[in-house]
Amino acid sequence: LRGDVQVVLVAVRSDWQALQHASAGLRGDRQVVLTAVNSDWRALRFASPELQGDRDLVLETLNCKCQALQYYAFQWSEHTALQYASHALRSDREVVMAAVTCDWQELQFASE
Repeated sequence: LRGDVQVVLVAVRSDWQALQHASAGLRGDRQVVLTAVNSDWRALRFASPELQGDRDLVLETLNCKCQALQYYAFQWSEHTALQYASHALRSDREVVMAAVTCDWQELQFASE
């Protein structure tokens, strides 16, 4: 049932960390991953490598992180969104600018 999209969607809506237990196919499903990321941006770490390289998804993740930081008024220094983005996106100027605008600590994962 870890491959059943309806079961997994209910689970990630309840707790984003459920994504880590979904089938590999569903960790690569944009709708499932986006649902988890919208619950908590840290879900990006459990997405498939293909989705970690999806520019639009990573930008959405950064937006979710920025909103969370503003809401909670603190930073998760041990977690960065760029850490889980593909190497190609760590070189993407727009993605890196979005990341560091929200949290300067993201700079450590940007490309040289």
